[in-house]
Amino acid sequence: MKSIGTNELREKYLSFFEEKDHLRLKSFSLVPKNDNSLLLINAGMAPLKPYFTGLEVPPKTRITTCQKCIRTGDIENVGKTSRHGTFFEMLGNFSFGDYFKNEIIPWAWEFITERLEIPKDKLYVTIYQDDDEAYEIWTTKTDVDPSRIFRLGKEDNFWEIGVGPCGPCTEIHFDRGEGKVETTEEFLREADNDRIVEFWNLVFTQFEKDEDGNYNELKQKNIDTGMGLERIATIMQGVDNIFEIDVVQHILSKVCELTNSKYGEDSAKDVSLRIITDHIKSVTMLISDGVRPSNEGRGYVLRRLLRRAARHGRTLGVKGLFLSEIVDVIVDNYGEAYEELKANKEMIKSVISLEEERFNQTIDSGMEILKAYIEEMEANKEKELSGEKAFKLYDTYGFPLELTEEIVEEKGLSIDKDGFNREMEAQRERARSARGESSYMGSDGPVNRIDASIETTFGGYETRELTSKILVLGNEEDFKEELSEGEEGFLVVENTPFYAEMGGQIGDNGIVSTKTGVAKVLDCKKNVGGKFVHYIKVTEGTIKVNEEAELTVNGLRRSAISKNHTATHMLHEALREVLGEHVNQSGSYVDAERLRFDFTNMSAISEEDLNKVEKIVNKKIMDTLDVDTKEMSLDEAKNSGAICLFDEKYAAKVRVVSVGEFSKELCGGTHVRNTGEIGIFKIVSETGVAAGIRRIEAVTGMAALEFIDNKNKILKDATKVLKCSEKDLVTRIEALGHELKDKEKEIAELKSKLVQGAEDDIMNNLVEINGVKLVRASLKDIDGNSLRDLGDKIRNKLDIGVVVLASEIDGKVNLVVMSTKNAVEKGVHCGKLIKEVAAVVGGGGGGRPDMAQAGGKNPSEIDNALEKAGKVLENLVK
Repeated sequence: MKSIGTNELREKYLSFFEEKDHLRLKSFSLVPKNDNSLLLINAGMAPLKPYFTGLEVPPKTRITTCQKCIRTGDIENVGKTSRHGTFFEMLGNFSFGDYFKNEIIPWAWEFITERLEIPKDKLYVTIYQDDDEAYEIWTTKTDVDPSRIFRLGKEDNFWEIGVGPCGPCTEIHFDRGEGKVETTEEFLREADNDRIVEFWNLVFTQFEKDEDGNYNELKQKNIDTGMGLERIATIMQGVDNIFEIDVVQHILSKVCELTNSKYGEDSAKDVSLRIITDHIKSVTMLISDGVRPSNEGRGYVLRRLLRRAARHGRTLGVKGLFLSEIVDVIVDNYGEAYEELKANKEMIKSVISLEEERFNQTIDSGMEILKAYIEEMEANKEKELSGEKAFKLYDTYGFPLELTEEIVEEKGLSIDKDGFNREMEAQRERARSARGESSYMGSDGPVNRIDASIETTFGGYETRELTSKILVLGNEEDFKEELSEGEEGFLVVENTPFYAEMGGQIGDNGIVSTKTGVAKVLDCKKNVGGKFVHYIKVTEGTIKVNEEAELTVNGLRRSAISKNHTATHMLHEALREVLGEHVNQSGSYVDAERLRFDFTNMSAISEEDLNKVEKIVNKKIMDTLDVDTKEMSLDEAKNSGAICLFDEKYAAKVRVVSVGEFSKELCGGTHVRNTGEIGIFKIVSETGVAAGIRRIEAVTGMAALEFIDNKNKILKDATKVLKCSEKDLVTRIEALGHELKDKEKEIAELKSKLVQGAEDDIMNNLVEINGVKLVRASLKDIDGNSLRDLGDKIRNKLDIGVVVLASEIDGKVNLVVMSTKNAVEKGVHCGKLIKEVAAVVGGGGGGRPDMAQAGGKNPSEIDNALEKAGKVLENLVK
């Protein structure tokens, strides 16, 4: 069997199905579009769901892709097994009501036995136990040995996820061993032992499962196949696991070089090497598709992978930053297939370096926290670290559970894993809630079940008023024949001037009127199938299906939106001029009030550069440049120099918006006809939103003038209050600042003297409990640092004793408890003492046996809290 490289395998597959009249599509972004059921794309068919459900018409009824995928469900097994990875590529070919079993089964056999030349005596086929049709096709339309076909049950050879489209499947397997497998039982056993490996799954979507569990034949039967590229590469290259195929081996070799390790010598080190190799590949792909490290959602997935890789680097002895150095090798091996990697390489490296640096800081902090936890456990003679604390280390400081477990086990301690798992499940539930509920196929609600054959023509570029026929009417519960006054719902028409929210631009609002009624258009959006949906509220009479309707867009609002959208394009180009070509759009939002533009840049923008950007945009506005729009092919657009976004899927024909010779971008939004219409452009703010992502908010036209007027009013009010002219304002504020610092210093000195003077008074309140002296005091307006200093001084005056101090400051309570060493030996534990005392003032806290701090929110209970301290101490030193 001839060895074939991974990149060549990908091309062979896609080319083969192109020969079978399939449209080759590039991989969709790892970030799902209009799909709340997924955090990240995890299968080849996932981005194509609307085509399978019939909610959207595919560009062709035969499609083939190699889809980037991320799965983290088995993350704990990555590196420990030969087949688990978080990033993988799924080769797929799909039929949407076109061909079915009769075509795909012979094609699959042709590809693997003729194009890949896999020996037939190394192959087995499984089918669903009741799928006689598939068996007949395999045995009559291919030359597979019938004794190599095994019938399996639903668990193995039937694809379904809840209600909706489903069907039987057939899988093709490769035998790594010698000799023929004769029985189903032997086949299943050898599959469990990884001797027999499944590498291609052909799903025959022919049923619709209803709520009652019935399987109804679909009118449109579909084909959905998936072949893991890494898995077929291991077979074709004769290697044992996915880390040994050519493209991954190159990455692994770089990891070995950077960690000064040799693969294959130490099994524990090999696990770390494989984890780093897998995770940095996933991280690179995620960042390239616009994901940024954060503490929730897909950003959390990215952060977890990156920090896990960095932690295993430390395990291998790496002291500094190293992960970004691996990116070049990933781009070299995957850049031809995914051109966005080349374009985004420097940005990817910057994001990784910044996050790895932050992790190095947090992991050091986490080690200190864990050390304190262990000290507290040892002092309390506890043997188990709580699941809550283990999860805090995991969630806040990036400590994988196994790292915490490893460290505590060295001290003869353990972890409450059940408690940890409860915390983890609670977080997953929060993530699910954040995503929102949606059916797996994304077709919940009538608004997402609009028939794919219904088309709406958008005429809003040329006009803001149109007459059209109402094709669909409904509300959140069902489709309707009519909606009456006061009712809210949605409608779809043949032609519309209303822009549907897309590309960062919000949807239009306005009025729909018919002979029988009038409705406000509250918003216009596209559903999962790409249909223009007008969300309405009927204000007069009734609105009915099949009526002719007058549709009128709110013109003033649309004009303001268009000004902001064109200004966004101009801002993008001005940023590239001032900061460099690395600046790329990462997101945008345009409404009638303002614009928001997110872009790639590793650091905050200086005031000087912001002023330059603002001046460039205003200069182009004053140059009254014509804004031109043209339709052309995607290749023509790219060749013309138009900027396009890598995570967007563009049609064969695209719309190119040119602002004179200054800016040129692919865009489906609405724009002004001349930059002079914008009037004025003003930057409101510049902030960071994620690692390597900055955000500028700006206003145009009348909103910009209002912004400037408000600033001027603030300036005038300030001069009145400070009794100075505008030109002296800064000097006056600086002088007041100096005065304030002097006063604060004076107040601090007075407080210090008051504290010193209070020592003798406090010592006079000394009592003795079971041989331990207790000093208690209530103070006013003493901050935490001063309270600790005072506690230290009093403790040093005691031979054996405890100090409990409380201070009311800004309506809250600060508490400090300190103990001499010999008092601890008698049973005193400040952490336990303060916990009960703090509860009295409505707070909480903890600490070491010899020192603890806490806060509270009920100053009126301070005296009771100090009284409580005596009772707690009495129990501790019986």
